Amino acid sequence: MSYPPRFRRTMPADQADGLRRLFSTRAARFVPVVSNPFIAHGGVLIERLCSVLEEMDLDTLLVDASERGGPPRELASFDLSEGIEPLSQRVSYLAARGLPVRWVDSRGSTRAFLDAVVDAAPSSQVVLVHGTAVDLVRLFGRGDEGLSRPRPVVLCDERPESMKHAYAAMKLFAQRADWLSHDLLMCSPPAFPQGEMVASRLAYCADHFLGGVQHAAVQVDPAEPPTAAPSRSLVRLVEGLLESAAACTASDDMVCGSQRAALPSPRQAYL
Repeated sequence: MSYPPRFRRTMPADQADGLRRLFSTRAARFVPVVSNPFIAHGGVLIERLCSVLEEMDLDTLLVDASERGGPPRELASFDLSEGIEPLSQRVSYLAARGLPVRWVDSRGSTRAFLDAVVDAAPSSQVVLVHGTAVDLVRLFGRGDEGLSRPRPVVLCDERPESMKHAYAAMKLFAQRADWLSHDLLMCSPPAFPQGEMVASRLAYCADHFLGGVQHAAVQVDPAEPPTAAPSRSLVRLVEGLLESAAACTASDDMVCGSQRAALPSPRQAYL
């Protein structure tokens, strides 16, 4: 079947071509990841996401604002670049527990924190924001001007407390921000049938009780060595996340969004 010229090349020819098209402009892509304190090996899931991005040769910043994340360095409260430390050649880390709320505005949005992250790490192509569901709603849920709405990653394992926490996050997204689509990353061996059961149950709850959609569900084996090649399903999940990520385009003077000049810095706000 032949197609009119305007329909040709609508899909990337390969992964490299897709990444070239995604990152053809100077833009940081934000991927929200919902923290889950009831996962026994939650750090493994974050590590696997960073590993896939590193294999894609993408400069990645992990912003850890989760309940178990480290407290920010003292100077990072005024200059985020002071708190960024390298983890590998391509991956950097920012301890940010409790930090985004210092950028809150009168509407309850902390979008200005994302602008500050772009200023602090202008070379980062992907920013993983690991935080609570409440923090992520404040950061992304309003769909502020200049920032597209991404698809969040919900973390879970087969434990009942973990499942309840994951569903509570999905419910908060739906009720507070009309955020109805997510990806699920399971900390469970791929051959473990209970992991598939949990993913199926959460997908059912999202569909029937929240009117939402579970876009993809991938299981990660916590016993797998960090040096092991990522599964094809995990790579596809990351590719989909990059396509739906919140793209924040930076201009020549590293300005992000159209309202940067009107937003005070935390130091100005407290003076």
